Amino acid sequence: MGSTVDLDVFMEFVGKFAGDLGAVVAAGNVVLGDRLGLYRSLAADGPATGAELAARTATDERYVSEWLAGQAAGGYVSYDEAGGRYDLSPEQALALADPNGPVSVPGALTLALGAVANVPAMTEAFRTGAGVGWHEQNADVHGGCEQFFRAGYAAHLVADWLPALDGVVAKLTAGARVADVGCGLGASAVLLAQAFPASRVDGSDYHEGSIALATKRAADAGVTDRVTFAAATAQTFTGTGYDLVATFDCLHDMGDPASAARHIRQALAPDGTWLIVEPMAADTVAGNLNPVGRVYYNFSTLLCLPNARSQSGGYALGAQAGEAAIRSVVLDAGFGSFRRAAETPFNLVYEARL
Repeated sequence: MGSTVDLDVFMEFVGKFAGDLGAVVAAGNVVLGDRLGLYRSLAADGPATGAELAARTATDERYVSEWLAGQAAGGYVSYDEAGGRYDLSPEQALALADPNGPVSVPGALTLALGAVANVPAMTEAFRTGAGVGWHEQNADVHGGCEQFFRAGYAAHLVADWLPALDGVVAKLTAGARVADVGCGLGASAVLLAQAFPASRVDGSDYHEGSIALATKRAADAGVTDRVTFAAATAQTFTGTGYDLVATFDCLHDMGDPASAARHIRQALAPDGTWLIVEPMAADTVAGNLNPVGRVYYNFSTLLCLPNARSQSGGYALGAQAGEAAIRSVVLDAGFGSFRRAAETPFNLVYEARL
């Protein structure tokens, strides 16, 4: 270290690190609070001491008291010192305790913990350049991904994204054929089937474990009469004449998105639409140096990029590919039009047509 260290700048960085360290260890506690029903009890039954919350949730008082203090220190619950009780504000409850809320904080942190658990495999991958496939990730990655993304899809898919596409809602209402490619655990396919009972949805994903869970999710939702799932890649899913093909947060994960785009073009009806949902991203690194970009670059390093590297094709777009890169893949595949149709703080939504 030849240069002089500015101690004020150094301590400012250490303060940032302390916040990040607290966030990392807090993530496990948020997941515990979700799995044990602690947040849901606070939201439904009101303020509680550690003893009261433990009694409500059949958990241990000492653990719960320590958990509550940590949650209050992080600003995830409020604390009334005079009464010794903890509570959730309506906004905290929406993010932490409502499975149908617009953002699932527990889902996001479950996904994050699952991704971090794969650091040993990623250490070797960094040295060799090898990939690590989605099927090689642990169950928290699969379940957390569904929990986190489903919240956003439930909030925006039917209300905002589909109406932004030209003529698609009318087709779905009348009865359309839909292919949900890279469907994961089936959250998006089930939402489509519930909203448009006259339509039929064919979900596909290369990961057989996800397909098994997606089939169960559809049965639990009572939509198996109009939703089917099959294990297939984006290059091998079957069927033609689809009115709508959708790829939800998965095109950038593929090793060969170009061939996937060509296959999707062939699977569409002449007046069909490809709905492409991708992470919010600018086209440059500088444009992505913000909190959302930080989230996606780090997830991409541990999940998206290694999955793409595990597949043939030579692409590795990453979660922060940006609109220009996605446009290039789509138009090079022979689509006649491509446009940004909608966006949220976490997603960009594109429409591609023949």
